[in-house]
Amino acid sequence: MSDSYYEFGTAAERWERARFFFEAKEYMTAARILRGLVEEVPEQVAPRLLLARAYYHSAQLGRAETQLRAVLERDPVEQYARLMLGRTLERQGRGTEAGTQLRMAAALSGDFGPEPVAGSAQDVGELRLRRAAEA
Repeated sequence: MSDSYYEFGTAAERWERARFFFEAKEYMTAARILRGLVEEVPEQVAPRLLLARAYYHSAQLGRAETQLRAVLERDPVEQYARLMLGRTLERQGRGTEAGTQLRMAAALSGDFGPEPVAGSAQDVGELRLRRAAEA
């Protein structure tokens, strides 16, 4: 396949082509198309996130991390990018950094974990505050 195939068409046509290859699990081909789109429209989050996913699935974890950090520079509360960054860091064996990102992603999604178990005075106080806020 010639290189012109990856650059042919409008941005919308290339986006659809990249999604097609991604869904077919042709991650390297999808990334090849998406790189051009990201260069063309760097402010767009969707192509950059899909590029990061393509890199993640093709075990190009450093490249995935770079794309995810670029998304988070533009939008620090992008929950899915935080989650993906956490998973990417986990796969790289960087558990402490991953944990931070995963906790932030959980907080952004509203998932604060299980209710505290009553045991200490602090836990009981926190439980009372949560219940009062819910009432």
